Amino acid sequence: MFVGVAQAAEAAGGEAASLEPPNIILLLHHYFPHSPIVEFLHHFENPFFSAIVIFILVFVARQATRKTQLIPGKLQNLVETAVEALDDFVTGVMGPAGRRFTPFIGTLFLYILVQNLIGIVPGMKAPTSSINTTVALALTVFFYVQYTAIRMNGILGYLDHLAGSPRPHGVIGFLIALVSVPFNFVLHTLGELTKPLSLSLRLFGNIFGEDVLIGQMLVLGVAALAFMHSPVGLPLQFPFYLLAILTSTIQALVFSLLSTIYIFLMFPHAEEGHH
Repeated sequence: MFVGVAQAAEAAGGEAASLEPPNIILLLHHYFPHSPIVEFLHHFENPFFSAIVIFILVFVARQATRKTQLIPGKLQNLVETAVEALDDFVTGVMGPAGRRFTPFIGTLFLYILVQNLIGIVPGMKAPTSSINTTVALALTVFFYVQYTAIRMNGILGYLDHLAGSPRPHGVIGFLIALVSVPFNFVLHTLGELTKPLSLSLRLFGNIFGEDVLIGQMLVLGVAALAFMHSPVGLPLQFPFYLLAILTSTIQALVFSLLSTIYIFLMFPHAEEGHH
């Protein structure tokens, strides 16, 4: 089975696709290349698996909250524990005022985490192994941060923040501010624009790297028993599943932590200093 899967992946996807473990859509595209439905799914492969992740999260949330009880069951207790942990995580960075951002940061963390982990399920693919998905996530954070900054500070306060919040005293201070404000404005603007690039490349690189590692171990396992014409290969990829679980969790946590910090940096200075 592993032999057929590896060969189908290489034939259907070419060099780039053969690096990663084959998924069900890739195999369908190999065996039914002229089917319009399969071609459509192949073209929108990453949104398809992202939709599966959304369905999983919605289903779990629905099941956990459908019949809430004073003494929670296992699923309700698990979800409540996760929500409490995420709330502690956000308020630990931003203070009590950051609790209003827990729904956004918590959803972001769970969405990225499940997207990362679904890639280790046979036949599935991690959507975050595609740069298109990670760029979309990073741009979502970027626009949310800018919107939050303008809403909390006003447009003038937002521009003041980008200018470095100059508060000159005296003639010398005014002259220094006159020179430094344009420089600070350009520097801070470029800093804001590079944040989504950093977020997207970090997440993409790590998840794509772990998928490639698992895929290559799968190929090596097949090649190890090729002389026996075995229908299966050595399961060399299984030890790396534990590594993938660890790195997937860490990357979701890092993405969420940086997003939390970016929001916190846009707090009004008086409120930020208080926390």
